[in-house]
Amino acid sequence: MTSSRRKALTVCVASAAALGCAHWWRPTQRLADRLPKFDLETAFPRTLDGWGVDDRLPVQLVSPDQKAVLDQIYSQTLSRTYVSSEGQRIMLSVAYGGDQSDATRAHRPEVCYPAQGFQIKDDHSGLIRLADRTVHTRRLVAVQGGRVEPITYWVMVGNQVAVSGTEQKLRQLAYSTRGLIPDGMLVRISNISPDAEVSYQLHQAFAQQLARSLRAPELDRIFGLPLSSAAS
Repeated sequence: MTSSRRKALTVCVASAAALGCAHWWRPTQRLADRLPKFDLETAFPRTLDGWGVDDRLPVQLVSPDQKAVLDQIYSQTLSRTYVSSEGQRIMLSVAYGGDQSDATRAHRPEVCYPAQGFQIKDDHSGLIRLADRTVHTRRLVAVQGGRVEPITYWVMVGNQVAVSGTEQKLRQLAYSTRGLIPDGMLVRISNISPDAEVSYQLHQAFAQQLARSLRAPELDRIFGLPLSSAAS
């Protein structure tokens, strides 16, 4: 057998093995079906310490074509505007899907905002520090005309935060090797302000207050596992 034929045979065998592994590791069960039912309306309190929902101030709606995309990815969405006792306003937007497979991975703001005519002027990583856990986030500034919207968001795959698209894929693969299709959630906090740094501090304060208002199961699913559990 010639060298070229041996190489061709090796490639064929490797390809067949890869296909076999892909079939063997193909997830068959949804993680969401093994967990208590998760309802956004009840999971996120309407009243926090010093904050309450103002239904007269809805979060900006997405365009019809973007809504069609989101409806394919997510099974639940939640949009609220919270107002503090000092008059500060925070827009909270959450999207949850029970199937975070390749076809239905979370639709990140740096993709959907430009699709609605916004420009992304800044994009960097950030942290939200809670009592027993640290949440890795993305921070953006979306601009459209005179509207400047600083954004903090994070993506959950199962009970773990995925900072980047690559990490999101790795989290998904880790579940797939256990035969599980993870659920996923995108949590976005934003406000209208030309001062991004002050806005990010406000986002953190709001997230900390939200965390204090949650029960343990919802806390883990929204912010990820505590540091001790994540390390084990």
